Amino acid sequence: MIRAILFTLSIVFSIVVCGQTITGRVSDQNGNSLQGATISVKGSFLATSSGKSGNFLLSVPKQGNYNLVISAVGYDPVEQSVAVSGDALRSVVSIQLNRSVSDLKEITITASRRPEVVDRTAASVQIVNANDIRLHAAVSPNLSNILGLTVPSLGYSSNSTSNTGQTLRGRTPLVLVDGIPQSTPLRNGARDMRTMDPSVIERVEVIKGATATYGNGADGGVINYITLKPNVSKPVSTFTSLAKTGMGVHGSETGGFRLVQQVNGGIKAFDYVVSGSYEKTGVYKDAKGVPTDPVYGYGESSIINTFSKLGYNINPNHRVEVMYNYFSSKQNSEYIEQIGKHGVTPTIGVKGPVQGDDEGTRYNHNAYIKYQAKKLFLNTSLEANAYLQKFYTVYGWSASFVPAGQSTIHSDKKGFRLTLNTPWQISNNVETEFLYGIDYLKDITWQSLTDGRLWVPKMEMTNPAPFAQLHAVIHKDWIFKAGYRLDQVDLTIPSFTQIKTTQAAGGQTINGGKLNFSASTFSTGLRYAKWEAFKPFVSFTQGFSMIDIGQYVRSARENDIAKMQLQPVVVNNYEAGFASTYKGISFNTSFYTSTSKIGSTIVEENGYFVQQRAPEKIWGIEAALDIAVIKNLSFGTGVSYMEGKADINKNGSYRDSSDIYLNGRRIIPLKIVSHIRYAPGTHWVANLEWLYSGNRKRFAPQGNGSYRFGEGPVSSYGIVNLNLAYKLNNGVNFFAGVENLLNKDYYPTTSQWYGLNNYYIKANGMRYQLGVSYKW
Repeated sequence: MIRAILFTLSIVFSIVVCGQTITGRVSDQNGNSLQGATISVKGSFLATSSGKSGNFLLSVPKQGNYNLVISAVGYDPVEQSVAVSGDALRSVVSIQLNRSVSDLKEITITASRRPEVVDRTAASVQIVNANDIRLHAAVSPNLSNILGLTVPSLGYSSNSTSNTGQTLRGRTPLVLVDGIPQSTPLRNGARDMRTMDPSVIERVEVIKGATATYGNGADGGVINYITLKPNVSKPVSTFTSLAKTGMGVHGSETGGFRLVQQVNGGIKAFDYVVSGSYEKTGVYKDAKGVPTDPVYGYGESSIINTFSKLGYNINPNHRVEVMYNYFSSKQNSEYIEQIGKHGVTPTIGVKGPVQGDDEGTRYNHNAYIKYQAKKLFLNTSLEANAYLQKFYTVYGWSASFVPAGQSTIHSDKKGFRLTLNTPWQISNNVETEFLYGIDYLKDITWQSLTDGRLWVPKMEMTNPAPFAQLHAVIHKDWIFKAGYRLDQVDLTIPSFTQIKTTQAAGGQTINGGKLNFSASTFSTGLRYAKWEAFKPFVSFTQGFSMIDIGQYVRSARENDIAKMQLQPVVVNNYEAGFASTYKGISFNTSFYTSTSKIGSTIVEENGYFVQQRAPEKIWGIEAALDIAVIKNLSFGTGVSYMEGKADINKNGSYRDSSDIYLNGRRIIPLKIVSHIRYAPGTHWVANLEWLYSGNRKRFAPQGNGSYRFGEGPVSSYGIVNLNLAYKLNNGVNFFAGVENLLNKDYYPTTSQWYGLNNYYIKANGMRYQLGVSYKW
């Protein structure tokens, strides 16, 4: 790997870049300056971005005619031809962008850690933009709900503090905040999707399918929360939002509120964003007015988020930026759990003495310091990012411990990412870009009870990973990528004694030790992007992740770490699809298959939860359609279908009677999300949304009529949400959101497939949010 990087550098250092320039300004249809727009030369990797007041400067290698492509998040890209003659072009090129119907034209940096237009990327990528986030947050500010309604192949939200079962294409996604890992693969506590308030998110970038771009844990893909950018057009801008929440029917005790306050701006070379939010939720009830189970519930919680980002432009080519985000969600309930019976009666909340500490995430700290540089040697750009994440959450009181107790998860991550990007023009028809660098992560995670007992010992993982990627544009419209990454994992697990539980005897002493794993992952893809109506792509990508080691060792039957099957899972993802835009219609679809020689599904065996280590295969299709029906009226729908099996006898067929379907924790039923959006004039917006979950009944009950964990039958249901917004003037906006508009009484998918009595919980009845915001 080192030799390959040195060889690449030796080639790159032989290139000479000369200096002509193009300057200009980017604005929207109303003449407002657009900061952060990408300006690139078509069929080339030559690119820059607009700064304060929308101005940009782009260096080109020689005189001649250049076709510029100008794009920005939420806007349709435009092409503009510019002739460069003489020593330099200094006249201002005026460029105007119009709002986009879909996200196919938006910019992503997550897919390859460099700016790319979505429909010119040789991968399956989706952008959830700021407009969609704000729209859905008015219905429910829970990020698990928002993503479940906007990403077709993502599992359904349980509308709780947990995102268990919310897989991406049947596998675990790696959740990031500006590239900082939130997931805890050493002991997956399923709290990684809900780590910040949606008010501080600029957009969410989703890579679908296994990828090693950001390292360990992305065997299902990546979900990257990109945080707010400041408005640098003036020194101070403010945003205030206040909302009332509650149940539309059976509203007693359900009232709550949300408050968001933000200040941002730009002063000379400095820019900043400061944000704070507080939410207080009332009791959550089902459609019949019965309080839902409070354990892991979203109700009766106090949720705090503070966020700040400060940037300093040393000069046009060098920038330093720091970010800090704090999130906490603490429940203070007067209700306790009353266990129901799966398939018969729901588990509900009843008033009673609550044992133990209040559950919830006590804190989730995220911070980074980032340095960016452009036009270094051979026009190389550089980004160096040092980050940390500290996480602590408390779970509900459980009588399954002997004696009873309450578990917690602690995670402490520190890391560093160094990325360099060097362009290289091989010929007039072939331009390439080399992206290379190294990532380093140190993760210390453990699970203890509040009384001090260790359920999972303090595990320490170090993970250095050099990587290199090649991107090429061939004859302007063939986009090719290839990448390689080498992850070296060193894991230390100390000796400990298992806690006794009612499910297992416990009390066994486990001999600790040190383990070493390495994973070489490769990716390649090709897209043809000449025709707007048909832009096909094919790709092969690999990803790797550690199994949930903490869950394994805490109930392992082996008494020594060296005897346990803890090797990581390497996933191969094969995919083909296309994107299409024609007038007011956009459509994209993809077909995929992912395989792994070692499985990671959690299954129940004789009362124990164990890893099913047989080979696995998942296959599926997803599609999204957006149509501008008439002026101010649009329609959109997303569909996802997937299935998966484990090859128990390991003969590669997946068709033998011994082979079994993957359970509900991994595979979701048919999913359809559709919306109709109407915006009469410039003041009103109305959005009606429908979510449908299909049937999945693959498993037979046990002899006593109950179902094993994850194998409960799932019946179909559909719900409707409504959002309304009214813009009074340039500063004041009123909004209203209604979740489960028809007050449907149903069990969400998660409650059905669990197959366990204490998880058989109904969904919320009709809930509303009414608010006003002011921007200055």
